[in-house]
Amino acid sequence: MTIRHLKIFTTVVDVGGMSKAAKELHISQPSISQAISELEKYYNVKLFERLSQKLYLTKDGELLLSFSRHILDSFEHMEKAMDHASQKRELRIGCSVSIGTCLINKILDAAEQILPNCKFQVIVTNSAEIENAVSNNQVDLAIVEGAIKNENVMITPICEDELVIVCGNTHPLAAEPVVTLEMLEGQDYVSRESGSVERNQFEQLFEEQGLHLNRTFRSTNTEAIKNAVICGRGIAIFSKRMVSQEVLEGEMVILHLKDIKMTRTFDFVIHKNKYRSNEIKVIQEMLCSGGISFSEEESC
Repeated sequence: MTIRHLKIFTTVVDVGGMSKAAKELHISQPSISQAISELEKYYNVKLFERLSQKLYLTKDGELLLSFSRHILDSFEHMEKAMDHASQKRELRIGCSVSIGTCLINKILDAAEQILPNCKFQVIVTNSAEIENAVSNNQVDLAIVEGAIKNENVMITPICEDELVIVCGNTHPLAAEPVVTLEMLEGQDYVSRESGSVERNQFEQLFEEQGLHLNRTFRSTNTEAIKNAVICGRGIAIFSKRMVSQEVLEGEMVILHLKDIKMTRTFDFVIHKNKYRSNEIKVIQEMLCSGGISFSEEESC
């Protein structure tokens, strides 16, 4: 039994006969008769009685008609709703703080040009929380930095990002042309929260050398960290593109580490079992195939 069977049955009732229903639905009368016969066989009932060349609904036919009208009405509403949904899409994007600060608006501007009927929702938090959001289907896709070790996600690199150590312009190390890790031993350190890729990568570098920092200030807010550094509260690690304006204006100084360059990748992340809608495919293609520039010369 299908929607087609119910449509034919209801039309026969409404127009008062099979030949009239055939004309109404633009199909042959044998097709109408066959559909009614299939319905009767499926439910093991008699739907019509023919008396004096006229069709009359049986009690079973009346019962089926009440359900049939309801089902066809619901089906029509479903069709309209799904048609509307196909024209008005929504995409949930999770991004890490660096992406959310520097790149997400550029990404959204480009995406809105390609997908004008798509509504975008953005969540910005640290990479660990975004990873969980991908795993729990709280976002449709993510753009994050650093290593993600999760067997349930698929990762596609987008571009490379350089990390730099910075200090305020009055910091004792600000005038040093080159700085070694040993010179940073015991320095006051302004850090991000636990789960931040920058923090994890920076602290791992020091732990591997048996060195330590004196964490004096911790925040989830990048502007608060920047202000603390500018005010001389300590050194910090940032994406180079996130502090380009402050460095240009002389408020911050990049400490050039001897023989060390810290980098990471910005990655497109999606759950491996996620249905890849056309919108997701378009965003992935735009990000991973050079459809948008991520030059480090551009400031946040």
